[in-house]
Amino acid sequence: MTSVHEQTSGAGRAEGSDLDTLARVTGRIRASIEKVIEGKPEVARLAIVVLLAEGHLLIEDVPGVGKTMLSKTLARSIDCSVRRIQFTPDLLPSDVTGVSVFNQDTREFEFRPGGIFANIVVGDEINRASPKTQSALLECMEERQVTVDGSTYHLDAPFLVIATQNPIEMEGTYALPEAQRDRFMARVSMGYPVEAAEIAMLDSHTRSNPLEDLEPVTDAGEIRKLIDIVNRVHVAEPVQRYAVALTTATRRSPELMLGASPRATLHLVRAAKAYAAMAGRDYVIPDDVQGLAVQVLAHRLLPTVEASMSGRTTEVALNQIIAGVAMPESRRG
Repeated sequence: MTSVHEQTSGAGRAEGSDLDTLARVTGRIRASIEKVIEGKPEVARLAIVVLLAEGHLLIEDVPGVGKTMLSKTLARSIDCSVRRIQFTPDLLPSDVTGVSVFNQDTREFEFRPGGIFANIVVGDEINRASPKTQSALLECMEERQVTVDGSTYHLDAPFLVIATQNPIEMEGTYALPEAQRDRFMARVSMGYPVEAAEIAMLDSHTRSNPLEDLEPVTDAGEIRKLIDIVNRVHVAEPVQRYAVALTTATRRSPELMLGASPRATLHLVRAAKAYAAMAGRDYVIPDDVQGLAVQVLAHRLLPTVEASMSGRTTEVALNQIIAGVAMPESRRG
């Protein structure tokens, strides 16, 4: 019977000591986040998965549940450059990417970087900006570079965009273009805290701002090393086929007008590799892929008019698809 964990030589694979290092550092980051964000360990874990998988994170929920606080906490936990962009209807694309300005002294144009030039960029309320300004992020997020007036400027690694958005039903919001949503590796909803967590928040947040006392627990150089460890996690062919089967099924679903793109398949596998590494494994199992499928795929899908009118969300359709796709064997050979 085919196993998802193929026996291969150790060359090019993540080693046990590397995985121990990764577990230790990510544990510190999670502990740092949980000092500020009460009762949301799964949200903190997904944020770290996206960071190590070199993706971007979209946080969607109603105002006041801690979307921006989570973004700032992750950024503060890593000793690297951080910029925050408040998206508003009058924000211009050049405010995001930068602009060439004529210098009267040198008689030459010089480039002034925009808010996107940082290791971690917090885009607050991204769907309050116009679609034109939102589109300024497309090249930055996919190619990790900015092109202004014919000149290309590369963005330093690690590069992570954490964007928050309010539900589209809220006043003054614009729907994110499909191409923009597809560039976010995962979407997460904060949700309201449980009663005990909300009481703990009242106790800790009313005395002082917990962000002020937060110290970095790692730096950009160490994050780059962890990303390299994740890249060496093994994905066997049966797991690859399973990921492709899931995304292919979304394209054939009668309830979905737009299915998952090939980029979504790539993001799903990359996120599964980071998840496996954080679990102490140098190989991906089908459960890693299945467990991340909703967070990675749901925000890219569009329901048909009939499905929308009947009240069936993309998450409901996706869960039905996941249940209908057979998983390969996950035991060792």
